[in-house]
Amino acid sequence: METTTAGTTQSTIGSTMAVKTVVSTSSTPDVAFISSTPAFSPETSSSTSGSPSIVEKVNVKDLSSSLQHFGFVDYFVFVAMLVVCAFIGFYFGFIEKKKKKTKGQVSNNEKDAAGAAGIEERRGSEALDYLVGGRKMKVFPVALSLVASFVSGISLLGTSTEIYVYGTQYAFILITLAISGIISWYIFLPVFCNLQLTSTYEYFELRFNRVVRLLGSILFTFGTLIWLPIVIYVPALAFNQVTGINIHIITPVVCLVCIFYTTVGGLKAVVWTDVIQTIIMVGAIVFVIVKGTIDVGGLGVVWQRNYDSGRMEWPELSFDHKTRISLFAMLIGNIPYGMQNFGGNQVITQRYLSLPGLKEVKHAFTLFITGITLLNAICFYNGLLLYATYHDCDPLTTKLAKAKDQLVPLLVMELLKDFPGLSGLFVAGVFSAALSSLSTGLNSLAAVVLEDYIKPLRKKKLSEHQTAIVMRASTVLIGVLSVCLVFVVESMGTHVMQLSMTMASVAMGPLLGLFLIGLLLPRLNSKSALTGACSSFIIMTWVCLKGQLALSSGELIYTPKPVSTSGCDYGFESLLHMSPNGTTPEPESSTPGSLSLAQEIYHMSFLLYCTVGSALAIVIAQLSSLVFGQNKPGDIDIELLAPCIRRFHKTQYASVNLDEAAEAASKP
Repeated sequence: METTTAGTTQSTIGSTMAVKTVVSTSSTPDVAFISSTPAFSPETSSSTSGSPSIVEKVNVKDLSSSLQHFGFVDYFVFVAMLVVCAFIGFYFGFIEKKKKKTKGQVSNNEKDAAGAAGIEERRGSEALDYLVGGRKMKVFPVALSLVASFVSGISLLGTSTEIYVYGTQYAFILITLAISGIISWYIFLPVFCNLQLTSTYEYFELRFNRVVRLLGSILFTFGTLIWLPIVIYVPALAFNQVTGINIHIITPVVCLVCIFYTTVGGLKAVVWTDVIQTIIMVGAIVFVIVKGTIDVGGLGVVWQRNYDSGRMEWPELSFDHKTRISLFAMLIGNIPYGMQNFGGNQVITQRYLSLPGLKEVKHAFTLFITGITLLNAICFYNGLLLYATYHDCDPLTTKLAKAKDQLVPLLVMELLKDFPGLSGLFVAGVFSAALSSLSTGLNSLAAVVLEDYIKPLRKKKLSEHQTAIVMRASTVLIGVLSVCLVFVVESMGTHVMQLSMTMASVAMGPLLGLFLIGLLLPRLNSKSALTGACSSFIIMTWVCLKGQLALSSGELIYTPKPVSTSGCDYGFESLLHMSPNGTTPEPESSTPGSLSLAQEIYHMSFLLYCTVGSALAIVIAQLSSLVFGQNKPGDIDIELLAPCIRRFHKTQYASVNLDEAAEAASKP
């Protein structure tokens, strides 16, 4: 079938549409679609015989290839970032260590195994230097390292895409960052900083017993091993968009560099590479949004185009748990999620314990919360800029971008195509964010493997040489496993921001429940806590997996904001049904009319997973206490309780020696 409109010829075969635009030399304004952005101005054109005024649009595949202009300067900038990171690892792993030995700062009689509660840890310890930087790091680099660790490529690309696809509802999550940070400061950090633990999960052995500690470590390991492949996959998508190089080629190469400097340099290398990577990351994204805002016509144009499309929204006030993002889901869901991230996370605790004292921890924490809030706000604005640029020619519909999370790299390549090296700088920035998160995860998992898996199994204390081998071997093995799991992430084919929060919540919910039981509920014992956490983990695994399967199968559909292709000036084919004005209609419904009880449960908002998981752990633990009994006053050291709880139990819970508590907890 062929239909003709003023200045436009459209040929449709089945559900496939190929568009050709007729550009006339006449001054009539409605004879052609003219893109309002610099993104679509291809030089390629061809004239039909005898009709020099007829111009055939370039095909989307040719346009996509022309945008992959990653030149020598770009590759140089990208490789230079990797070389600098590798050198930092080499410096702290070899040069600085050699200087210490030369000065006599490290001697055999100074060395001591690190991490056991109640034992004084000496600064010359191999484990102490590798895992917490000898407890003498500086505030500013640690704060930047924390920001870099939590603002991964998932944030830089996934958060912006979230705004482009679903609107600004998710942006109100900024409110919860400060709230969850403050709660974490008053509940978690005073206890962990006072105990000076290398592994956060040593707390569970002091408060409960060794079995609960092992469960906490397993939950953290499980959640981190799920998160790390997603962190790696996102920048590989960006690199594929700008260069065409397969993600399974670039992923092992970049990860090898990260594994090297993390393995060799330890926490010091991780922190200082994070500082460099944060500067690159922030500089790249700020340049992109400034250049993009100028190109579309200013802040007013960005705001107006998003407002007209319905993307600028007030918070959704629905109390329906199935609403994807609402104010209710953000407050009830993301505050506990943030509490676990900012307070009960090995990544956070390990950074804080690298500082000399509580005063420095407070300053670093304040800088961290401020920095992560500002960077997330920048990512949200970048999502608005994405739509302002592509408001009349959606790259996802035309297949110019093959995946949602390739939208930001596409924007970068179009904005920076005339600036050699800047595309490389942006890709380096995205990879910097990913490497920061990856190196942090590897270092934290190495700490957990050493302190929670290896040491408890050995009757004899590990020598310094054995400790070094265990930590470095753990880092390498976990890094290789993370690279292999990228294949699994790729096959899941969903939006990475939602995927990362969903999969992480499987472990984070029960883990948060364990921490809250230990810190806030002194009467609950180890058996009750273990029952609650295990039950919660099983239930949340079912809920999250069923939710992801529902999304993949089309059973659960979240309605995106409308997009348009009416302004595209290149030819494309689309399997989507297009309305006459070039816009995509919204799906008829987001969920089936009537849901079973099971569907009512696993169709819940992904923001609520962590809250539900922690609530299940606490409620089941309370019910289990009816069977397993409760602790008596004096059984628990008040130093193991949150300060807000200590005030109510001053007369009931006497302080006991932590060494004795650790020894008692370790007994079968």
